[in-house]
Amino acid sequence: MLTETKIREAIGGIKEPFIHKTLEELKAIQEVKIKEEKNHVSVKIAIAKTGTSEQLQLQTEIVNTLKAAGAATVGIRFGELSEAELNKYRTDVSDAEDKELGLLSPRSKTKFIAIASGKGGVGKSTVSVNLAVSLTRLGKKVGLIDADIYGFSVPDMMGITDRPAVENEKIIPVNRFGVKVISMGFFVEDNAPIIWRGPMLGKMLNSFFKEVEWGELDYLLLDLPPGTGDIALDVHTMLPHCKEIIVTTPHPTAAFVAARAGAMALRTEHEILGVIENMSYFESKVTGEKEYIFGKGGGDKLADELNTQVLGRLPLGQPDWDEHEFAPSIYQEDHRLGKVYTEICKNIISSVNN
Repeated sequence: MLTETKIREAIGGIKEPFIHKTLEELKAIQEVKIKEEKNHVSVKIAIAKTGTSEQLQLQTEIVNTLKAAGAATVGIRFGELSEAELNKYRTDVSDAEDKELGLLSPRSKTKFIAIASGKGGVGKSTVSVNLAVSLTRLGKKVGLIDADIYGFSVPDMMGITDRPAVENEKIIPVNRFGVKVISMGFFVEDNAPIIWRGPMLGKMLNSFFKEVEWGELDYLLLDLPPGTGDIALDVHTMLPHCKEIIVTTPHPTAAFVAARAGAMALRTEHEILGVIENMSYFESKVTGEKEYIFGKGGGDKLADELNTQVLGRLPLGQPDWDEHEFAPSIYQEDHRLGKVYTEICKNIISSVNN
């Protein structure tokens, strides 16, 4: 015959999933009731955080334990531990939350920088990969999410041929030039098209934050899809403290369209670090003459409109390809554009730290 004492003894040794102390140690078994005629046991359990997958696992463990002890049916109600009790173990709870939330934890020290543009074709992804590599060259620990889920291009741009590994149920990002990279392109076979609705895209992006083992990062860069669609909205929701860089060309129309992405960032209270003007001009190797193929003034106009700075201007130029380290969009450190990216990154670091 089951008694309250036997029930408490049976489940008292089970560990609470966040604090990792036993239910008995935490005095978490708040109520026990027995209906002898039906051999039904109901208990009320207090834990650190309700409504989680850990709660479901604990529920299953308690039910199985009590049925093994002789209960025919089991009912469980969950409540939350008192602040006084939680404060005794606050570090343990915070560590558990940090592990669950990953980079999205409020205690994360990672700086998030989204690279956005109003339209495609302005070189946003080229800028993203080179900023990531240049920050690494300056001694920073950097991750890069290719968040352009429909138009992923980062793996090809960086010359990545490996796929992420999985260890302890966590995805291990691919390391290239010291940058930890994750992209939808790693999970699609034969460059197949992605046909997803908005909510599915948000879930994938959330997985990139929570299910990837990023380790310690100083900066996480996000190469956003062009425009102001679902992914951009999800980023603004998930990362309230994300900073943004807007990429444009000097053409007035490109700058006009890019202003929409900047306005969206401002409305969601994301700080705009600045504007990068790509394809600013073409400089002849023969004469040294500069030709402004896409016009002039787009970057300055956009920066004025968004009340921010121009972080740098990038001329047209082809990276030097190395057969051993093939990466068709990465500029070497001593390349003239590589030097420009280094200066831009120094400006970014200064702006973020101020």
